[in-house]
Amino acid sequence: MAFFRNAKQPLGILLYNTRLSTCSRHGYSTWATKGTSFAQSTDTKASKTAYLYWVSRRFNSQAASSAEQMSLIKQLRERTSAPIKDVKASLVDCNWDIEAAQKELRKRGNVLAMKKSSRTATEGLLALAQLEGKAAVIELNCETDFVARNEIFEYLALALAKKALFVQNSSQQIPGVFSFGPECLEDLKLNLDHPKISGETTIQNAVTEVAAMMGENIKLRRGVVMSTSSHGVVSAYLHRCPQPGLGRIAGILSLEVENEISQLDALQKVGSELAMHIVAAKPLFLTKELVTSDVLNNEREILKSQAISTGKSPMAIEKMVDGRLRKYFEEVVFMEQKYFLNDSLSIKTILDNVSKEVGSPVKIGNFFRMEVGEGIQSQEASSSAEPVAQAV
Repeated sequence: MAFFRNAKQPLGILLYNTRLSTCSRHGYSTWATKGTSFAQSTDTKASKTAYLYWVSRRFNSQAASSAEQMSLIKQLRERTSAPIKDVKASLVDCNWDIEAAQKELRKRGNVLAMKKSSRTATEGLLALAQLEGKAAVIELNCETDFVARNEIFEYLALALAKKALFVQNSSQQIPGVFSFGPECLEDLKLNLDHPKISGETTIQNAVTEVAAMMGENIKLRRGVVMSTSSHGVVSAYLHRCPQPGLGRIAGILSLEVENEISQLDALQKVGSELAMHIVAAKPLFLTKELVTSDVLNNEREILKSQAISTGKSPMAIEKMVDGRLRKYFEEVVFMEQKYFLNDSLSIKTILDNVSKEVGSPVKIGNFFRMEVGEGIQSQEASSSAEPVAQAV
């Protein structure tokens, strides 16, 4: 019962009484005893009051100091998005100077980002940017889909896609299509305007800084820029899109018109439908003539070995191979495919219909399909160079 009665007393009084009882055990109690003068009793009361005042001031100052420190931790965390453990460590090392701690965090983050640069990054986003008659898609990788959903990561991906629109095509691999690796962008300047990452820097430094914030390996992997003539359009579709301009699978193509037309809306509508078809149907070649001889011979050998196992005559085997080869073309050649939303329509039929609608022949100039992380695992297993976007 005595314990519960004491629990109701103020903390300062409990500490004071504890101090007095300790002193009593050592033979120098300050409590007034028999024979003690009135002056000694008065001194004891004054001493008790002074001690309680000192305890109160000490606890209040500690509480205020803790509140200020928590505020600094919160501010630096909001500025940098760094882990709370790292934020507090930097503030302690910099004697709670928030500006110095922010610089220290960036130094630590850059070192950690370099250490993590060898780790596999198969997640991420594709970002799309478009101008009239031109479109660019880039792939920005990270290690987890959690980081891929982070607003800073999304902001950086969109900024890189906008910058990719102005990459110069020096090799002109395929007319109207330029595929490139990260080296084409890394040294370019980037103006960032985000609450947590801003100012002018190089693309390589921006990627490193975001990697330091996220605590993962972040890598600009590849990109492609597609353009068309003044009479045509470039259309794109992004699948699994968290916000406009971002997704995990992209289909992009150019539609070319022989003569200038006024019905661009009809052309853009068909272009959007065909870009969606590219994502769903995964064509590899535009026409049968563009199927490489190596691919064709390899497929023919596979089909022939399958036909021989049936035990039929050589003439029947040849017919079987030709029939299955036509089926193969329908699966991988864009112009031979059925429209994925209506298999009663072929891609050729759709182009014929839009040509009649706009009053001028329409054809597909180029197309491209890209998916986040495709080819990374197999590439690392073979220790070869990372695949760069291939257009057909």
